[in-house]
Amino acid sequence: MHIILWRFEVVRERVKEFQSIYGSSGYWAKLFGLADGYCGTELLQASDDSTRFITIDRWQNEHCFRSFQQQHGQAYRELDARCEGLTIHEEKIGTFLHPDLLDNELPGAKPYTA
Repeated sequence: MHIILWRFEVVRERVKEFQSIYGSSGYWAKLFGLADGYCGTELLQASDDSTRFITIDRWQNEHCFRSFQQQHGQAYRELDARCEGLTIHEEKIGTFLHPDLLDNELPGAKPYTA
């Protein structure tokens, strides 16, 4: 499994809007869901600061994510630009692998063909 983590500090007055766009059924998840191999998004809010969030985007493998970027890169850039005013700071924490889950064992994953 290919996992991408992002950290955000959100403008206090726009927290609800941020949650609706970045949550598991928000615009980002819907865009990612157009691609094969997308396994879902989680949005986590800090317990000690309502403006701090982490997103966890899961893909079957890196190939699926790269294919998404090639096929939907323009839509990704457009949505990213529309969301710019929601955050004070955003940072990609990194890309991680989940070694215990094989590609064919992922619940809810859309199948892909290589």
